[in-house]
Amino acid sequence: MEYSLPFCNTNHKTMMRVIFAFALFYFTSITVFAQTRAELEKQRQQLKKEIEDAQKLLGNVNKEKQNTLSAISVFNNKANLQEKVMGTITKDLNILDNNIYGLQKDLNKYDKLLDTLKQEYAKSMVYAYKNRGNYEFLNFIFSADNFNDAVKRIAYLKSYRTYREMQGQNIIRTQELRRNKLEDLGVSRQHKNVTLNVQEEELKKIEEQKAVQAKIAEQLKRKGSELNASISANQKQVAKVNAAIKAAIAKAIKEANEKRLAAEKAAKKKREELAAAAAAAEKARKAAEAKNVKANPTTGKTTEPIAKTTVKEPKTPKVVVAPESIDLNSESVALNASFERNKGSLPWPVDNGAVLNHYGRIQLPSGNWLENSAVTISASIGTQVKAVFDGVVILIVEIDDGKYLVTIKHGNYYTSYSNINSVTVKKDQEVKSHQTIGKVASNFDGIGAVDFQCAREYTELNPEKWLRSR
Repeated sequence: MEYSLPFCNTNHKTMMRVIFAFALFYFTSITVFAQTRAELEKQRQQLKKEIEDAQKLLGNVNKEKQNTLSAISVFNNKANLQEKVMGTITKDLNILDNNIYGLQKDLNKYDKLLDTLKQEYAKSMVYAYKNRGNYEFLNFIFSADNFNDAVKRIAYLKSYRTYREMQGQNIIRTQELRRNKLEDLGVSRQHKNVTLNVQEEELKKIEEQKAVQAKIAEQLKRKGSELNASISANQKQVAKVNAAIKAAIAKAIKEANEKRLAAEKAAKKKREELAAAAAAAEKARKAAEAKNVKANPTTGKTTEPIAKTTVKEPKTPKVVVAPESIDLNSESVALNASFERNKGSLPWPVDNGAVLNHYGRIQLPSGNWLENSAVTISASIGTQVKAVFDGVVILIVEIDDGKYLVTIKHGNYYTSYSNINSVTVKKDQEVKSHQTIGKVASNFDGIGAVDFQCAREYTELNPEKWLRSR
C-alpha cells in the first residue's frame, strides 16, 4: 500500500512566496501612494495660500482703480493659480483612479489565490479523513523495509501534519490581506468622492473668475487709450530701469577688466625690470672675470671667484577668467560658486510678499502684452527690502520721484531692486544677505511693490527660479 501527501512541499513553498510577494507589494504601494498624494496636497495648499494673497491684494486696490494694470495682473495671477489648483486635483484623481484599479485587480488575485488554497486544503482534509484511523498510520510505518525507512515515514507523517496546519494559516493570512485591500479600496473611493467635490467647487470658482475677466476685458476695451497710456508709461519705466542696470553691469565689468589689465601690465613691467637688472649683473660679472684673467695671464685664472648674480623673478599672479567673461577674479570665483549653489534657495527680498507680476511676457484680458524683466512682489508700503546674498553695491540711481534702483554685484552675478525708497546703503558698500537696503515704495497704482531682477553679467535670468519656494 502506497501513502503520499496530496501536495508536496515545493507547492507549499511556492504558495508562501506568492503570499509574501502580495504582502510586500501591498505595504510598498500604500507608502508610495500616500507620499504622492501628500506632495500634491502640499502643493495645493501652497497654491491656495497664494490665491488668498492675491485676494488680499485685490482688497487693497481702491474700487475706482479696479481696472489698473496692478489689479489686472492680480486677476490674471489668481486665475492662473486656480488653474494650477485644478491641475493638482486632476493629478490627484488620476492617482486615485489608478490606485482603485490596482486595488480591485489585487482583490481579484486574492480571490483566485483563496480559491486555490481552499481547494488544496479541502483535498488535504479529504485525504486526512480517509486515513484517519490509527491502523492506516501504523500499517504505513510498519510496512517499511527497514528501521531507517520507518523513521523517515514517521518524519513524513509529522511533516504532513505541519503542512495541513500551515495551509490553514495561509488561508487566514490571505483573507486578512484581502480584507485590508478591501478596506483600502473603500477609503480610496471615499477620497475620490471628496476630491470630486473639491473639483466641482474649484470649477465654480474658475467660472466665476472667467466671468470677472470677461467683464474686465469689456471695460478695458472702452478704456483702450487710457490703458495704452498706462502700459506705455509702465514699459518706459521698465526700459529705464533695464538701461540703468545694463550700464552699471557694463561699468563693473569694464572696471574689473581694467583692473586685471593693469595688474598684468604692472607684473610685465616688473618682470622686464628684473630681466634688465639680471642682464646688467651678468654683464658686470663677465667684465670682472675678463679683468681678472688679464691680471693673471700665466694661469688664466681669476684671483677670486666671481659670484654669479641671480635674480628671482616674481610669480605671475594667476588670473582666472571665465570662458565667456573677464570679470571673474579669484575673489569673485568663490562668491559666484556660492551664488550658483544657492539657486532655488535664495531668500525673498521682502517678508510676507505676494507675486504681483511674474517674470516674462504677460497677457492682459484686453489682449495687450507686457514685457516684465523682473518679478514684481507686492508688500505693504514701508516694508524692508533686503539683499538676497552677500555682495557689493555698484549702483544707486533715482528712477522716479523719490523711488530708487539698487544693484548689487555677487561675483559675476547681479541682483537689482527697484521701486524702493529710504535707501540705507551706499555705492561700493559691502552688504550681507538679509541686510536691509531700503523700503518698499508705491507703484503707479498706489500699491506697495518692489521689482526684483537677476542677471549673470549681460544675460537676464528668471529671478523666480533663484528664490526659494514659499
